[in-house]
Amino acid sequence: MPAVVLSPNGVPIRLTDERWAHIVEGHSELAGLRLDVLDAVAQPNRVLAGEMGELLAIQQWGPGHWVVVAYRELNEQDGFIITAFVTSKSLALARRVQVWP
Repeated sequence: MPAVVLSPNGVPIRLTDERWAHIVEGHSELAGLRLDVLDAVAQPNRVLAGEMGELLAIQQWGPGHWVVVAYRELNEQDGFIITAFVTSKSLALARRVQVWP
């Protein structure tokens, strides 16, 4: 059953069970943190532009660590999460274009 949150643009963003399984398979540190990943989309510190039209919701998770959730807004009424991971590479994030706030 997909979980849905609103992005900062007010677009419903869904996280399906299939995508969640894919995320935790590759990033086991996120296992058990599904609600936290959804919260990063709903209440990010900032949103950056991705390289292929996706958006990157960034939320700080402790000193020097951020969760990055890649998602796509298809239109004003639908979107989905692509992947999520934790990073400490703040310089890589700083090089991207900030689109929100």
